[in-house]
Amino acid sequence: MAVTQAADDPTLVAPPPAAPRSLGDALDRAAARWGWFIAFGAVLVLLGVVASISLVTATIASVLVNGMLMIVAGVGEIVVGARAREWSRFVLWSLAGLFYIAAGVIAILNPLLAAAVFTLMLGAGLIAAGLVRAWLAWKMPAAAPRGWPMLAAVLTILLGVFVIALWPVNSLFLLGALLAVDLIVQGVGWISFGLALRRRRD
Repeated sequence: MAVTQAADDPTLVAPPPAAPRSLGDALDRAAARWGWFIAFGAVLVLLGVVASISLVTATIASVLVNGMLMIVAGVGEIVVGARAREWSRFVLWSLAGLFYIAAGVIAILNPLLAAAVFTLMLGAGLIAAGLVRAWLAWKMPAAAPRGWPMLAAVLTILLGVFVIALWPVNSLFLLGALLAVDLIVQGVGWISFGLALRRRRD
């Protein structure tokens, strides 16, 4: 009897599940705030231009940010290690966290030295990535177009060699230049996205 009464009472009937929101609905809601996206992109472009004017300052700033992120990552790894049930994992996570924290502190205390180390690692990483790309392109089937992947691999290797050849002088400005380019590219992307939202709204 109680079950029948509950079925007849409309106030006790569970509401239908909400319809899933589509990507178009999300874009329509974001289109109402298109100006904020353009403003954010303009700020990023402005910061990129300022960074390009003073590459040394931008390099130091990028090293300081990376140093703080390394400290945060180190603290996080120690916290994860503290929750490990095995002693070996606790030691490994804790040592890795301490290493990250020490590297972050060194980067903050001596950003120019850290910039030189990061630049050298960047050049070595480019060479390693280029060698891996070349090997993958060589392993492609004979019928596959291997020319463009091999060309990209060679350019990556040459870029890495160029970075190392100019080291350590380029460590004063290379990271700042990469930061400036990244900020400008990101800013242009956000501005384009905001303009696209405006056209969608109109």
